[in-house]
Amino acid sequence: MVIERFRDGQARPVYERAREQGRMLPDGLRYVDSWVAADFARCFQLMECDDLTLLMAWVARWSDLVDFEIVPVAPSAQASPLMT
Repeated sequence: MVIERFRDGQARPVYERAREQGRMLPDGLRYVDSWVAADFARCFQLMECDDLTLLMAWVARWSDLVDFEIVPVAPSAQASPLMT
């Protein structure tokens, strides 16, 4: 899970770049879905990849506009058996 915090609370430049250049994902990094906070201060994106360097390359492409927090997550169905 990628938590994006828009620099200076400014989401507009992020949306403008995305319209002009797309998500700018490196091959092998897959966008799953995203959710935006009602105040447009943060975006939560679910991404998938087998190579962390791909995620870091994508972060670098957006780091001038966004501060990132990356939280490795797994589906509850996969986590549940670990708790038995």
